[in-house]
Amino acid sequence: MASTDRTGHSAPPSSRRVPRRRPLTGGRAYAAAVAAFLVVMMGTTLPTPLYSIYGSELHFGVTTTTVIFAVYAAGVIAALVVFGRWSDVVGRRPLLLAGAVLSAFSALIFLTSDDIVGLLTGRVVSGLSAGIYAGAATAAVIELAPSSWRSRAPAVATAANVGGLGLGPLVAGLLAQYAPAPLSLVFVVDLVALAIIGAGIWFMTEPLRWTADRELSVQRLSVPSEVRPIFAGPAIAGFAGFAVMGTFTAVAPSFVSQVIGIDNHFVAGAVVALLLGTSALTQIVGRRLPTAPSLIAGCAILTVGVGVVAASLATASLALLLTGAVVAGVGQGISFSKGLAAVVTAAPEDRRAEVTSTYFVVVYVALSIPIIGQGIAASHWGLVDAGVAFNIGVGVLCVIAMVLVAVAEKRSTR
Repeated sequence: MASTDRTGHSAPPSSRRVPRRRPLTGGRAYAAAVAAFLVVMMGTTLPTPLYSIYGSELHFGVTTTTVIFAVYAAGVIAALVVFGRWSDVVGRRPLLLAGAVLSAFSALIFLTSDDIVGLLTGRVVSGLSAGIYAGAATAAVIELAPSSWRSRAPAVATAANVGGLGLGPLVAGLLAQYAPAPLSLVFVVDLVALAIIGAGIWFMTEPLRWTADRELSVQRLSVPSEVRPIFAGPAIAGFAGFAVMGTFTAVAPSFVSQVIGIDNHFVAGAVVALLLGTSALTQIVGRRLPTAPSLIAGCAILTVGVGVVAASLATASLALLLTGAVVAGVGQGISFSKGLAAVVTAAPEDRRAEVTSTYFVVVYVALSIPIIGQGIAASHWGLVDAGVAFNIGVGVLCVIAMVLVAVAEKRSTR
């Protein structure tokens, strides 16, 4: 029925009320951004405790598992390079929506896939969603933080990011072990969560108050010559820490079932979640620690952690594996966060984005090449010998990083 004015005549179409989207603002917008970050990152690690089930059904071993895991890094790196600067041009909301859609697409691929190609595709798409969120969601959380939370916003962004990574294997392991349809229900739950946070993003106010006056472009990667001596140590430390994080996420479930002898998906997921959760907590608690001394300490702690993990493999001890996960998580959290802080501080302001992006590319490469190498080694030497050799290699990298950071710090204080 047409609307009428006071004289009884029909009102012109332009004067009729049109429903408008009522944006979320203030604390609700902030909560929506944090929840979106958490759920999308959770989706990237949901397959972790399920690889053993996929392996049994599709008849593949640990080498193929590491390849399926590692292609995720290709998606992350591609998104960082291609889309890293887009949210500064078009705004945060469009990129957050795009990342959530890609995450849902990845979940649908896993839900319907019945071959290795599908798993590989799902992982690449998942990496794209994570790469988009690494920049856009971090910025959105910081920009939407209420004034009372402004100082804690970077820590909250870190907690949502790494905490989501830790939540994924915990949720998936729980559902896979104690609920029906382990390869389906996990992703149905993920799709429901993504629908909820997608609605939150849709109604969220745009946090960016201005957009850059430039065209869409890819992110340049480079390290100025004057920054390279400082960049090397943190980059190696970050690489070592992410390699440990990658091997836990890709191979730890196989360690738990085949070496330690516990065939429980929830336990496997909990071991991974323990390392990632410890890393997230450490980054939050240690955010005010001095950079260089903390970076050196983080590398030392990580060295001890991988030593304990190697001992757990050699003795088939779950207690040592859990201890190693905690210690390595502390070391990884400190070495990554303080390495990033050192790189950001050293980079010239006008080239900070490209130096930071280069650092992220280096650490994400650690989720691919070393992990695949470990998978190949495991197929020839066995999980124990390959795992011990891998952890020794990480320890050597940590020692190199400590030396480089100490030398750079000594030169800077002259």
